[in-house]
Amino acid sequence: MSASNDSAHHHALNHIQNQNHCNGQSRGRRARRPEGHGVNTGRHHSVDRTRQHTRRLRTGITTLATTGVLLGGTVATAPNADAGTLTIGQRALGVAQSKHGDPYRWGATGPSAFDCSGLTYYAFRRVGRPLPRTAQAQYNRVRHISYSQLRPGDLVFFHYGSYVYHVGIYAGHWEIWHAPHSGSYVKLERIWTRSVWFGRVS
Repeated sequence: MSASNDSAHHHALNHIQNQNHCNGQSRGRRARRPEGHGVNTGRHHSVDRTRQHTRRLRTGITTLATTGVLLGGTVATAPNADAGTLTIGQRALGVAQSKHGDPYRWGATGPSAFDCSGLTYYAFRRVGRPLPRTAQAQYNRVRHISYSQLRPGDLVFFHYGSYVYHVGIYAGHWEIWHAPHSGSYVKLERIWTRSVWFGRVS
């Protein structure tokens, strides 16, 4: 979503996105993913899930700090990590993660409020890879990849038919960092639909 060209669609798409997010509806082409990647029902993460994510994140930070490689989780920039060993996407993911809790605001591109494509626009700009402003234009710009190629730092595009209406940054484990919708904030969340495409910034 963006401040330009999408204003006529904003409220309708925001309603569709919220409904899809809560109900797990999906249309259009489907991305293939492994068994066990279920659809999010819109419930808040449980305490156990939060603890699991915290343990996984700590493991990722330790691994990244010692080896410069992230194993299956969110990229976090540790003090001892060599930034030169991270991909562009992993560096952008670290920027997005650092904005956890910042509010969603339609048309905002940071530094303290974002809409969905505003967050990806901001994150990649901060690591020297400017992207177009809208989710659709970002999809048109990046290199398209398959699920089997997906890795942390890649972009996940949500679509109805050929229209891309939302974008987030893949964090591993079928989760993304994103700015979801009005009334929400930048957060890590499980992908709730199979109607997604993937792209990589190089």
